[in-house]
Amino acid sequence: MDKDGPDMDTIVSKENTLMTHHQSLMSLRSWMGQQIFGQEQLVDRMLICLLAGGHVLVEGAPGLAKTKAIKALSEAIEADFHRIQFTPDLLPADITGTEIYRPETASFSFQQGPIFHHLVLADEINRAPAKVQSALLEAMAERQVSIGRETYPLPELFMVMATQNPIEQEGTYPLPEAQLDRFLMHVRIGFPDAALERQILHLARGEAQGVSSRIEQRISQASILAARQEVLGLFMADAVEEYLIQLIMATRRPELYSAQLAEWIELGASPRGTIALDRCARAHAWLAGRDFVSPEDVQAIVHDVLRHRLILSFEAEAAGIDADRAINLLVESVAVV
Repeated sequence: MDKDGPDMDTIVSKENTLMTHHQSLMSLRSWMGQQIFGQEQLVDRMLICLLAGGHVLVEGAPGLAKTKAIKALSEAIEADFHRIQFTPDLLPADITGTEIYRPETASFSFQQGPIFHHLVLADEINRAPAKVQSALLEAMAERQVSIGRETYPLPELFMVMATQNPIEQEGTYPLPEAQLDRFLMHVRIGFPDAALERQILHLARGEAQGVSSRIEQRISQASILAARQEVLGLFMADAVEEYLIQLIMATRRPELYSAQLAEWIELGASPRGTIALDRCARAHAWLAGRDFVSPEDVQAIVHDVLRHRLILSFEAEAAGIDADRAINLLVESVAVV
């Protein structure tokens, strides 16, 4: 046996560990697919954000299982969950917590708010004023909460799923572009078809009768954190990295790639968009069972990563051009290296 290199038992043990993490996430994806019909894209994007260590903004009409999705995720992993219903009268302290005076000790002690959970649902985030939104988004970006002179770290496994209703805009406070950029992904979901609607109906009847399925074994936080390291370690060829960068560059200098694109895009993605595109493409490849990232992985998630990071021109909005259409042209205009 070569003493300078790892022995065969070590190599086999490492490979088995990698397979175990991947199999656990595949079991989680399969189980969530049985709980939430017709929202495979939402489930995949949530898992990608979980593996990439980011947060997800979900836009869809009420009743499309957004809350059910993140609750199911919290049931399947060793993590606690809290739902915050955003309303116009919500205060920042209702999210972060506040210092409470204790008469028996004549001192103040910090009472943690709901943000100190592993998985947090910010329901209808655009219904709360800007100060409340900022309190949440600051915690998302810095992974900590500052109260007075003290700073309190958030859990290492921490993910926020925020929702928006695209239909009703009265009494809402739209998120500024700089705050939207804090979200790793912006996912849009729609209504299921007739066949899926029937499955949803049967599932709801079963749940009302007390029939429910639980995942066989909850996934540990250590397993998810180890999977994150595996995702970061995936091989990405220089050509794929160059393609990823050129997609971002095309949002900043669209005139070099397409005259039409230059008319549509007013402001492109920041370096945070580049990092998000890299991490999400890696997580997408890892979930697919590959040990390398391909251009197809980048293209598969580019809409969800850039949708909220592009500012369109007035002419594009007046012509009814949305971000998805601009990203379609972006992908067509940038050649794979």
